Amino acid sequence: MKAWEGSFRMPVRGRSSKPRKTGLTMILDKGLGLNATKDLVEMAADYVDIVKFSFGTSAFYEEEMTKRKIAILREADIEVMPGGTFLEVAIWQGVYDKYLKRAKKLGFSAIEVSDGTIEIDLKTRGDAVKQALDNGFKVISEIGKKKPEEKPALSLMHQEIKQDLKNGAFKVIVEAREAGKGVGIYNEKGEVKEAEIDDILSGGVDVDDLIWEAPIKGQQQYLILRFGLNVNLGNVPPEDILALEALRQGLRGDTLKKAYLKSLIK
Repeated sequence: MKAWEGSFRMPVRGRSSKPRKTGLTMILDKGLGLNATKDLVEMAADYVDIVKFSFGTSAFYEEEMTKRKIAILREADIEVMPGGTFLEVAIWQGVYDKYLKRAKKLGFSAIEVSDGTIEIDLKTRGDAVKQALDNGFKVISEIGKKKPEEKPALSLMHQEIKQDLKNGAFKVIVEAREAGKGVGIYNEKGEVKEAEIDDILSGGVDVDDLIWEAPIKGQQQYLILRFGLNVNLGNVPPEDILALEALRQGLRGDTLKKAYLKSLIK
């Protein structure tokens, strides 16, 4: 039972519950220790759906500690995946089979398929998705490049989204990096570029199939107000999980105001 349960209802209702298909929250873990991971689970397990060990950080974990950390998250029904940078290195070096076997041994439940840094053709990308699925992983792919000057053509991004979903990917992440500035749907100040969102959706993709990387509160607010409390959000800092959940459910001024004004119209 939650601390305030039964004393009032949430201003914005309809929040999805685990295991979720929409309203996913993916956090970016840059090196939480076991105690911090346990604290995260104790405080916010109900609101965390995916933990990504960012870029190549888990290469520096001890093996047994990695297994223990993943086990803590999996016991809380949280998907765990290594960052897509690992996959790109594995494909570049021709060791993707070994990569998947080691990921399975360590206890990872999901694999991110991306080409944010290196070039991976559509066939190789498709094969990577299928191979991960065949090995029992949930696949979450990603579109976009980490450098804005390398931004792929819109038609290619549409093609990648459709192919990945057709091949069995669970969701497709829209790249915005850890900082959420100057990449993808955000400008150098981290402000949303609405036209970029419109372009991505113009390919006929269902917004529920996308995870928008949104590490900054203003970005989260915009996406929630535009797409609703069950929009999928990623790259959320671990310390912001409950603040984001409050934003989703109308317990922060930014979304409470909209809920309040809507009630007056009724």
